Amino acid sequence: MRSALKVIAVWVCGVLFVISAEGQSSWRSVAAETQNDLVAVYFTSSDSGWIAGDDGFLASTNDGGRSWSKHDLKTTENINEIYFRNDDNGYLVAGRKMFLTRDAGRTWQETVLFRAGDFRNGTPEFLSIRFADKRRGVVVGSVLNRKGDVVDSLVMKTEDGGETWQRIIVPSKTELFHLDFVGSNRGWIVGDKGLILATTDGGKTWRKQESGTERALYNVDFRDEKAGYAVGGRGTILRSENGGETWELISTNFPATFMRVDFADDKNGWIVGHGGTVLRSGDKGKTWIKQESGTTSNLFGLFMMKKYGWAVGAGGTVIEHLK
Repeated sequence: MRSALKVIAVWVCGVLFVISAEGQSSWRSVAAETQNDLVAVYFTSSDSGWIAGDDGFLASTNDGGRSWSKHDLKTTENINEIYFRNDDNGYLVAGRKMFLTRDAGRTWQETVLFRAGDFRNGTPEFLSIRFADKRRGVVVGSVLNRKGDVVDSLVMKTEDGGETWQRIIVPSKTELFHLDFVGSNRGWIVGDKGLILATTDGGKTWRKQESGTERALYNVDFRDEKAGYAVGGRGTILRSENGGETWELISTNFPATFMRVDFADDKNGWIVGHGGTVLRSGDKGKTWIKQESGTTSNLFGLFMMKKYGWAVGAGGTVIEHLK
């Protein structure tokens, strides 16, 4: 009996050690030389990356974050997302504006998303952009009235690599926060009040999926046409194994609002959110453990790869994931 108890004790200690080791700090702070809230981060390699946020702040690194160079876009619009389709072709959405680069960010040009008079009932605000392939892309957000209230959803689509854009009507009028594509045809949008929209034709048409929550969903990440994740308000984590036809609500003891979810491979994913919260999963999002981020600042942006990762947040917070 004592031998059996000893075996059990050793096994329990081993499990606790694994859990403790996984939850230990693997993040460190990096100086970004700004007090602006940072909302977006995107890396095209372990050395080359971008951070961006409020008041048009944009900076890049070519040495893995040891130093940052600021880029002047001549705008005070808040940059909400950075996205690179490949090493050379990148896009920034910033309030009513969008900027693109074709030379890996050496130069940025503002591109016209809409004409004066296209939105007589309000002002557009763009929050997220993704491309399904070389030519087809989608940008999402909302239409705001003069008081700043959301009066309509906003989805616009390009068929020529971002040169021209046309509005797509979707079955919702709530604010849309983020989208993701897998391949040329499958895509998902998440938004306020638990909204999830899905497309199977590259963004031409969208239909609602039942999320099972009324919480705002701020981010969506699909690994392939089946496995997907969404996160949002008050600790909301959703997981799907069938392309979003059904969504499972993952229960945790972490009540913070989650802003981003990103999987580095099929098994390993991270979530960041308010209060410096960082969660990690090693089992395809079925369970999550908390990691020490080294900050209590709200974290808004996340970018994870197998060998490196970054998160950004309030007051110029930048943290690097250590392998």
